[in-house]
Amino acid sequence: MELIVKFLPAFGLVALLFVFIKNMWVSKQEVGDAKMARIAKNIADGAMSFLKAEYKVLAIFVVAVAVLLFFKGSNEVGSNGMVALSFVVGAICSALAGFIGMKVATKANVRTTQAAKTSLGKALEVAFAGGAVMGLGVVGLGVLGLSGLFWLYQEMWPGAENLRLVLNVLSGFSLGASSIALFARVGGGIYTKAADVGADLVGKVEAGIPEDHPLNPATIADNVGDNVGDVAGMGADLFESYVGSIIGTMVLGAFIITPDFAGLGAVYLPLVLAAVGILMSIIGTFFVKVKDGGNPQTALNIGEFGSAGLMVVASWFIIHALIPESVEGLPNGANGIFFATLAGLVAGLGVGKITEYYTATGKKPVMSIVKQSETGAATNIIAGLGVGMMSTMIPILLIAAAIMTSYHFAGLYGIAIAAVGMLANTGIQLAVDAYGPICDNAGGIAEMAELPSEVRERTDKLDAVGNTTAAVGKGFAIASAALTALALFAAFMKTANVPSINVAKPDIMAGLLVGGMLPFVFSALSMNAVGRAAMAMIEEVRRQFREIPQLKAALAVMRKYDSDMSKATPEDRKIFDEADGVADYGKCIDISTKASIKEMVLPGVLAIAVPVAVGFIGGAEMLGGLLAGVTTCGVLMAIFQSNAGGAWDNAKKMIESDGRKGTDAHKAAVVGDTVGDPFKDTSGPSLNILLKLMSVVALVIAPSIALNVSGMANGETKKEIRIEMNSENTDLAHATIAYTTVVNGEKVTEEKTFKGTQAEVESQLKEFENVTIESKGKETEITIEKVDIRK
Repeated sequence: MELIVKFLPAFGLVALLFVFIKNMWVSKQEVGDAKMARIAKNIADGAMSFLKAEYKVLAIFVVAVAVLLFFKGSNEVGSNGMVALSFVVGAICSALAGFIGMKVATKANVRTTQAAKTSLGKALEVAFAGGAVMGLGVVGLGVLGLSGLFWLYQEMWPGAENLRLVLNVLSGFSLGASSIALFARVGGGIYTKAADVGADLVGKVEAGIPEDHPLNPATIADNVGDNVGDVAGMGADLFESYVGSIIGTMVLGAFIITPDFAGLGAVYLPLVLAAVGILMSIIGTFFVKVKDGGNPQTALNIGEFGSAGLMVVASWFIIHALIPESVEGLPNGANGIFFATLAGLVAGLGVGKITEYYTATGKKPVMSIVKQSETGAATNIIAGLGVGMMSTMIPILLIAAAIMTSYHFAGLYGIAIAAVGMLANTGIQLAVDAYGPICDNAGGIAEMAELPSEVRERTDKLDAVGNTTAAVGKGFAIASAALTALALFAAFMKTANVPSINVAKPDIMAGLLVGGMLPFVFSALSMNAVGRAAMAMIEEVRRQFREIPQLKAALAVMRKYDSDMSKATPEDRKIFDEADGVADYGKCIDISTKASIKEMVLPGVLAIAVPVAVGFIGGAEMLGGLLAGVTTCGVLMAIFQSNAGGAWDNAKKMIESDGRKGTDAHKAAVVGDTVGDPFKDTSGPSLNILLKLMSVVALVIAPSIALNVSGMANGETKKEIRIEMNSENTDLAHATIAYTTVVNGEKVTEEKTFKGTQAEVESQLKEFENVTIESKGKETEITIEKVDIRK
């Protein structure tokens, strides 16, 4: 075990080596004909142009924040200017994870289409290989970055007395990852949904052509959006959860001294679990195989659950090697930590399966939306909202049960390690998630290249499984976000010396309400941004249909044959073929790119500025109230929006699969799906990052706003309590309590005397416990733990 601890960065390098090998393998697969290659190039160019534009803006943000962090860290006790280095490295790793995922996804999509000409099994192999590059890239960069910086800082500041300094500086890595993740999720979500709404409303409803048809000018932007939102966005989201849960657990582990590993067993544990999780994810990828006629879902489940099973077994040995059977701060020792880890894993899988139930085709919730689509868009919207709201109940109960169970077995450290247990297999979990948009793109390319129907059937089969894995992945991301935010919240409270969050205090209640409000404002900003960008996209698509003669003529031909061009005459077919490639895809890509870059700034700045302002103006306890409010409302809103959007989407697909395209029910379902698009792909997923980012910001500024050990604001207030007991006779006693409060350097001393029988004095003292004394506008809590009354 000491060897594993010593060579933790090597596990990150192993993951990156696996990424390199898989990427090379994907690159060697056949691309297909010239038309497929041209379509794939348009998608890849659009995706890279978006990343280039996004990273230019983010580079300015990263440099500005790094400078502020350097001066902050250099001028306060308990931190150091090197926190800026951690922030920059975290931001680079997060951006690099998105870049790697986007690059391979835009390679794998067309190769999956080409492989689908051969067999379902070959297509699955290519798509999953592309997803595996994304998944292992994220965990490799996370473990390499964290363990490398931790080793560097321990060399710079050796000794147990410097551990809190090391971990505070290291928390900047999580802040960098969170910042990039938020912009990637919000920007990517705005991009993909602006394109999707434009392609759907104008293409499907107005022009009556399929979503992925090459005549639709927004179709390339839509396919680019799948990569921008579901590959780069989801990757950045889980990268941030991954490193956030590890850092939160390390901070809490610093308060637990183990007999081995220089007392740092509880600090090393999350890093070792993550490192071994890389190996288990790599092993799991080899189990994902399917034969023609087989079920891709089964193949993915075998890989994912097989890897999870191996990780559970490995966790038992890792935990018992690092943590003794009994240690101060962990009453249940290693066994307690293992059960807390299991609680997190079970909750994550449970939330994923419940998400699948509420969003899957053929299930009761989606069927209810299909039924209510018959009476128009209004009833479709009402049904979808109801499904989304009801879908919050069981996931919240599961998350609450995981919190209570893990706390029972291992305290606050148990809650944090539950998040690590849930995310230990992020490598293969993200591989399964990223596989979905690759298959979606593959189906789009098959449609645009007019490939034979059996190719589209195979890609559709893979895409249907991808929709389910995406829903499960989103549920998993929400559950992990809740536990990660709680772990970071607990780490903040420890670092800032906040013993508890007492909602009876006005400042804490105010913080709680403001925190509860933020997810609504954040969602409104991102949804309004999608609305504005979609309007520009719709106008552009309408303009092209109206002003480009070839497009106008080809659309008339398509309407004539109800989109079935196999019935077209040679003359009509010639008119249709002349429109191939004349749509101005670049203009639609440009609209989505500019809108997403512009609109992502305000929500991102809000998430960082609000906790800083509340922390420095209202104090550590008010900031604690803010975090409690944003976590509670944010988790509920994220589940509601993601599941409502997914249910609306699949209700539309069910109506289409029944052959009812163009009916009133279908038009109502398209409206519902359009409303749900920003729910499930923009504001809902972005809330996961909002929760974690605000907790990370709080953790980074914690040394600056920490309370002193007596529980009052740093340098402002302290209290001293003296109790004198005297007996007057065998029946009577009296107790005098003297308490001194120092407020801004001014001492205020007061006394209180209790007289009576011994029982009466004890009763009066008991009533005096937790009383609040006001002195010069400040409040001091007086707590009497033990009183020795002698006669």
